[in-house]
Parts: sequence; C-alpha cells; structure tokens
Amino acid sequence: MPEPTPVIAAQKCIALVAHDNKKADLLEWAAFNLAGLQKNILIATGTTGHMLQRELQLTVTCLRSGPLGGDMQIGARIADGAVDMLVFFWDPLEPQPHDPDVKALLRMAVVWNVPMACNRATADFLISSPLLHSGYERRLPDYSARRP
Repeated sequence: MPEPTPVIAAQKCIALVAHDNKKADLLEWAAFNLAGLQKNILIATGTTGHMLQRELQLTVTCLRSGPLGGDMQIGARIADGAVDMLVFFWDPLEPQPHDPDVKALLRMAVVWNVPMACNRATADFLISSPLLHSGYERRLPDYSARRP
C-alpha cells in the first residue's frame, strides 16, 4: 500500500546542519534569511543549533551533535514525516568521522522526497521559493513492493 501524500503546512519544519568548516557560512546565510526562518519551526544538530540560538536568538530545537547521533536523529524525523526541508551545509573536502551517518541523512531526504540544500546557492533558492510560505502536497514514492 503506498504511503499517503503528506500535505505540508505553510509553517515548515526546517532542519539545519553544518559541518565545522561550514558553520560560519550557515550562520551568515541564516542571518540574511532571519525573517523567513523565524516563521518556521527549526531543528538542528547540537553545535549548529546552539550557535544559531546564541548568535541570532533563533528558537531552535537542538538535537545531539552530528558525530554523537544528531544526523541520525534528523534522518529518523525525516522518515517519520516530521521534517519538511533540510539545509545541510556539508564539507565535501574534509573527511568526517561520522561519514556513514551523513550519507544516511542525505539518503533519507532523497528517499522521502524532502527538499534539501547542500550549499548556499540551493539554500537561497529554497528559502526564497513561494512554496516555503504556502501549503504543499509532497509526493512520496511507492515503496510498497519493497516492504515485507
């Protein structure tokens, strides 16, 4: 049986993640887009979330840091349908000790058709989309043939 098509409300749950070498970039991007972010529900991995709270006074639900399971927590929320958009400024040039978790998080976003930005340009396009401020019917792939 196919998954039901979720209707995403006008207020989105946006997950924010940044590797260490990309945190300053995410902070600058978030500051520029502060008004849009404040209208939504924000969750983040621990270090990134605390930085956004401290520097921008954003209300952010902070999960564990990425290497301690935060990426996996966000991935689980995506699988549960609780995340509407992922902004993940990851560093493709720096090896990460939790690289399997990073790949799993990116995979979950693709599997569940969650809009995802992995760099600033894509994040700019997503945050400025008119769909960010309206309802949206997200189509889910039919994985029924893959289930026991």
